[in-house]
Amino acid sequence: MRRRGKYIVFALDRGFLVFHLRMTGRLLLGEVPAGDARAAFRTEGGWLSFVDRRRLATAEYSRELRLELGPEPLGDLSWLPDALVASRRPIKLWLMDQKNIAGIGNIYAAEILFSAGIDPRRPANSLRPQEISRLMAAIPGVLTRAMEHRGTTFSDYRDPSGNPGGFQGLLQVYQRAGEPCPRCGTPIQRIELGGRGTYFCPGCQR
Repeated sequence: MRRRGKYIVFALDRGFLVFHLRMTGRLLLGEVPAGDARAAFRTEGGWLSFVDRRRLATAEYSRELRLELGPEPLGDLSWLPDALVASRRPIKLWLMDQKNIAGIGNIYAAEILFSAGIDPRRPANSLRPQEISRLMAAIPGVLTRAMEHRGTTFSDYRDPSGNPGGFQGLLQVYQRAGEPCPRCGTPIQRIELGGRGTYFCPGCQR
């Protein structure tokens, strides 16, 4: 079992079973299958249940693993400056494009850009070297801290034991519109960017 971007990949004797949990999916491990499971798999450690009440998540079998994804965000990021120079897209949308860099979604893109002090609307190729350096530190910093707190739960997300994540209590800007920035006190703003709600501090993020 391994992760690739937002995908959870199980290597089988022949082929791969690939899950994408999206906003509402869960993989739960228990002694018996979950009552609302869309599918359940017997393992040496019990039953692995694939649960998704809104049916947004996917589970697919493939003989070959073909995921068109960019580099991982927790590895070597020395390639990032050259990649940013080549794009005029808003930096938040660039970060969320899985073909650019794998695994960063809306919540963590907002938190990464706040940590780096970068306005989410800035064109990627407008970032100065010192801003790129802050971004390269913020990407693994925010993601690692989120994983240490078992992810972010607003409604559906649960870990394999059925427990909610704990990072939602540590979010700095996401879903905090109108609240004071924890860094400078300026009210957090919410805007639409690429069809997604985007939160940022107009005082800190330039």
